[in-house]
Amino acid sequence: MTEVTRPQGVVNLADGEWHRLHPASPLLRGGLVFIAVLGFIIANLRERVIDIFLTIFAPESSGPIDAEYGEWQEDWANDPVGGIVMNGLVGWALLALGAIIVAVVIGFWLSWRMHTFRVTHEAVEVRSGILFRSHRSARLDRIQGINVNRPLFARLFGTAKLEISVAGQSANVQLAYLGSTLADALRADVLRLASGARAERAHGAVAPAGAGDGRADASATVAPGAATPPGGLAGPDTAGAAAAGAATQSGAEAAGRSPVTARAGALVTQRVDEFLAPELDPDLAPPESVVHLPLGRVIGSTLLGGSTIWAIILVAVIVIGVTSGQMWVLFSFVPAAIGLVSYTWSRITKSLRYSIAGTPDGVRIGHGLLSTGNQTIPPGRVHAVEATQWVFWRPFGWWSVRINVAGQSVSSSGDAAQRTIVLPVGTAADVHRVLALLLPDAATEVEALVDAGLVGRGDAGGFSATPKRAAWLRPFSWKRIGLAETAGVAVIRRGALIRSLSLVPLARMQSVALSVGPIERGLDLATLRLHTVTGPVSAVVPVADRAVATALFERLAREAIERAASDTSHHWGAASAPASPAAAAVAPEAPAAPVEPSTDASAAPVEPSTGPSAARTDETEPRHVG
Repeated sequence: MTEVTRPQGVVNLADGEWHRLHPASPLLRGGLVFIAVLGFIIANLRERVIDIFLTIFAPESSGPIDAEYGEWQEDWANDPVGGIVMNGLVGWALLALGAIIVAVVIGFWLSWRMHTFRVTHEAVEVRSGILFRSHRSARLDRIQGINVNRPLFARLFGTAKLEISVAGQSANVQLAYLGSTLADALRADVLRLASGARAERAHGAVAPAGAGDGRADASATVAPGAATPPGGLAGPDTAGAAAAGAATQSGAEAAGRSPVTARAGALVTQRVDEFLAPELDPDLAPPESVVHLPLGRVIGSTLLGGSTIWAIILVAVIVIGVTSGQMWVLFSFVPAAIGLVSYTWSRITKSLRYSIAGTPDGVRIGHGLLSTGNQTIPPGRVHAVEATQWVFWRPFGWWSVRINVAGQSVSSSGDAAQRTIVLPVGTAADVHRVLALLLPDAATEVEALVDAGLVGRGDAGGFSATPKRAAWLRPFSWKRIGLAETAGVAVIRRGALIRSLSLVPLARMQSVALSVGPIERGLDLATLRLHTVTGPVSAVVPVADRAVATALFERLAREAIERAASDTSHHWGAASAPASPAAAAVAPEAPAAPVEPSTDASAAPVEPSTGPSAARTDETEPRHVG
């Protein structure tokens, strides 16, 4: 594993102790809704509030105001503010408003106080809730990826949301919000633990640079001489600016400024640096492994996407409806057009500053301009990969790459669906790079099949040939349909209007199915389907010669058993981690092997492994982090 210099004076969040989130977390999670509602009320009552203030401070204007609102003065439903003023209840109203604000502040404080988390060698646990308590535990061996999102408003506070994706529906664990530096470091520590590696560190002490695996624990640098709460954890006022603490202190002494002024200046400088910093740390990956998207390609691919057809249809319907006097069209189709424009704009902005690169802990994907995010996909978590080309992209040679990862489905929310797209738009050379990152164990062997899989036909490149009689079922795409297998990866090519190249690592294939319908039986054809976890990628050979499909079925089922039994990619760091007395050895679990295939049905289900759960429930006092 790549050695990274460990910072001095760190805050370790992966020490097995309970910790709290950033103090601004309640405001960032729910306080924004409260502020938005308050702003909505003020915006709608601003004219009435101005009139009331004029009545109080300029009594001579009360005549016109009373004439205007005379019929509403006793109507509390239409004018509650006027009713309060006319009945002399202003004092009580202000007292009630103050009580509500105090209750909200207390609620936010209790929410922050009762929301704790800890990271052990087996799981990430989160406790939350005031009246109704909940305790969630995400096992490290079930982690499919870690996402660090920085919404625009959260970036102003120097915070980030860390989300741990776990296999299973609605099983993800969120830590919203942590200090930005703490979130990045905690991600590195969780990935280190999930990899099967154990860092060599002494109890209650910070390991020197280069010790263990050389990685910094989930921590933030604390300025020398700065006050630190008990337990060695940064307080709420120091966590946000922890990384710039040492520079702040030395700069203040050199310039002769007060500590408060120096800290404020350093905080502003740090926020500006965070906004300008690349989402992907260039120190983690060589520059040649990074794929960047030009702005023109992002805009052009979006405008030439499938949404363009719908946009043309909506505009045509609206124009025809308005010109023919059918005004109901405005109420029916204009909202749809607004939603389509919003979707297009969102797709463009989320593709800005997009980058993907390989790191020691997997593939790191970053995106976003104002609200940013990055996703880390550990090795052995990708169940299927698909490169697709929309017909309008063909003249430019553009492709898009998606993946299947456990815990995410094709019907997930917008943010979750976005995480399945690892390359929004790229050239064939970009596809080669991305596939080499996603399938590193078979990169060399797969490389020889990619070009033939993207644009080839027939048996070119070692793909199986589809008989001409398949044109009765697939008249336009039968020449492109084919399957090849190399280095434990099944490669499927298909599609005419939308070209598709699917790759499935056999070690993570769930089952394989061979089906023959009545028409296919008459043509001596069959359909071969490779089952993976739910996601946008569907690995299907729509039509193939029945004898060839049967042979492929038996070979894939047999090899899937062998590959699953020998696969240890889910503990990618175990082999490179140094052994030490303090390190706990982690034995790699081999996924369960598929069962023997049948002649025409699915086979090879990979059973989820079971293991010990980190269900410690001790109520030690949590430490709070910024």
